[in-house]
Amino acid sequence: MLLRQNFFERPTIDLAKALLGKYLVYGRLWGKIVETEAYLYRGDPGCHAHKGLTPRNAPMFGPAGRTYVYFIYGMYHCLNIVSGRTGEGEAVLIRALEPVKGLEIMQENRRTPKIENLCSGPGKLTQAFGLTKKHNNLSLQKGPLHVYDSKEKPVILTSTRIGLNAGKELPLRFFIQGNTFVSK
Repeated sequence: MLLRQNFFERPTIDLAKALLGKYLVYGRLWGKIVETEAYLYRGDPGCHAHKGLTPRNAPMFGPAGRTYVYFIYGMYHCLNIVSGRTGEGEAVLIRALEPVKGLEIMQENRRTPKIENLCSGPGKLTQAFGLTKKHNNLSLQKGPLHVYDSKEKPVILTSTRIGLNAGKELPLRFFIQGNTFVSK
């Protein structure tokens, strides 16, 4: 079942946990969300919105359930889902997926046959799914990206975030216990 708008209109940390086990779908490509990170407007120097609204981070201040895609290190795109109330400037980074459907396309996009390396990191999953800045600020209700529910009730572990200079000490990374597709 497609997750409706109200699913995303919850506090960011709650959404980061609630997304685990759900399915990210883009056309014929399906991946189970196995790792996320929360980015908070207040008290989080790792959040793109912590200094206020800019043209780059504007989607984070929009309604929940929209995408925020940005480009880092001159080579990787990162997919976030806007959370909370309009104007809050918060989002959840999708850090890793477990590939479910469309593996051949993902392997071609990533140029690797190794299934465990297809979506085990934010840059890897956007490359596997073919996501770029053109997928920024899109509604997950209208598509082409969607999030579908699952019946899974995963055991969730928490740690500090990965790859940050500022705010890396905050315990805002969430992942499914024992899942081999979680980023390293």
